[in-house]
Amino acid sequence: MGKLDGKAALVTGSGRGIGREIALKLASEGAKLVVNDLDEEPGNAVAKEIADAGGTAIAVNGSVTAAGFADRFIAASMEEFGGVDIIVNNAGYTWDATIQKMTDEQFQAMLDVHLVAPFRILRAAAEPIRVMAKKEAQEGREVFRKVVNISSIAGLYGNAGQVSYSSAKASLIGMTRTLCKEWGRYKVNVNCVAFGLIRTRLTQAIEDKQATIDVEGREIKVGVQPQLLQTMDAMIPLGRGGTPEEAAGAVYLFCTPESNYISGQVVVCGGGILI
Repeated sequence: MGKLDGKAALVTGSGRGIGREIALKLASEGAKLVVNDLDEEPGNAVAKEIADAGGTAIAVNGSVTAAGFADRFIAASMEEFGGVDIIVNNAGYTWDATIQKMTDEQFQAMLDVHLVAPFRILRAAAEPIRVMAKKEAQEGREVFRKVVNISSIAGLYGNAGQVSYSSAKASLIGMTRTLCKEWGRYKVNVNCVAFGLIRTRLTQAIEDKQATIDVEGREIKVGVQPQLLQTMDAMIPLGRGGTPEEAAGAVYLFCTPESNYISGQVVVCGGGILI
């Protein structure tokens, strides 16, 4: 018996890194997963990994920023699993520059993936959640659902070179607290996890040749200068950056029944860092 048995959980950006670990963690506790990745191969691979371990998962791949994606994502869960119980808005990447060098395209891209996409997904989920909650209330049942939005310490405190990313992640906190108030009557807990330094492909040490990722035809540089990583590790009270598994653990906390009376909160998963 898992704590999430029978729950339908949707996790964006769950083909790699933190998102993959979130999906695997929720599945290990009995949730049925709707996995998503920008690219089909990693998304399908995680869905297969869950199924091979005895769980249940489908993949709804594609860009979370694409027109119609949100409706397709929510509809897949309703059709396959008969409901929506957990939504984790995790998909994203960074595209950094100081403000004088940042283009309109860069700024808008960060808003689209980190803020507009979660808004559209939650808007698409609103009516199914309302209908399910009304039926449960009429039956005298109290069923809690979970939304976990992924922010960053950059959204709480700002970060030089990340005006677009920081702005989007800060706005996501505002969305979280607003939805907490709008959806409380539907018994939906809406919370936010703000990550500090988590070691993924986006925060790998830059070697002789800087790594890049492809995002819909854009070649985006990723990685952090090794000296800066050492400085960041030294600032973290626990002495190091976190692992994707540890990051997933923070999200899982907000998905469990133990969080049924917690809503509108932001928890920093950053090894104790308080900038």
